[in-house]
Amino acid sequence: MAREKPAAKISVETIAEQCIAVRLRMLSRGVTRIYNQALRPYGLLVSQMNILVAVSCLGEARQQKVCQALHLEKSTLSRDVGRMRHQGWLEEVPGEDRRTVLLRMTPAGKRLLAQAIPAWQWAQEQATALLGEREVSSLARAASTLRAKSKAARV
Repeated sequence: MAREKPAAKISVETIAEQCIAVRLRMLSRGVTRIYNQALRPYGLLVSQMNILVAVSCLGEARQQKVCQALHLEKSTLSRDVGRMRHQGWLEEVPGEDRRTVLLRMTPAGKRLLAQAIPAWQWAQEQATALLGEREVSSLARAASTLRAKSKAARV
């Protein structure tokens, strides 16, 4: 249930000018566009590259672990994983108890990731030039805070 402050009157203009969610989404869309343009020659979206990187770092991983690492909803991950399996970049393998399904990068996924790294690096440089070093550092701190607080909330 939403909390209301009885004494405060918030105008629509105030929301339009100050909404953190809107600002972050605008920023996200703009930066995502830079990365997607750079990765387009590889048939890859930045969201898919992040999944490949997460699976690469985690090794064979349950979808829940990938969701936690990337702060994704399960439905979003499932949709992307389905496309990536169809492309031959990821595969599902049985876990130890056979009830668990793990994600694993295929050799084609590993090759794609290695080939796309220079394009990602170019996009990273473009996004940093657009936003500025200080702002990128602020984003990194904010992401670290989010991860730490999310982790503490799960414990």
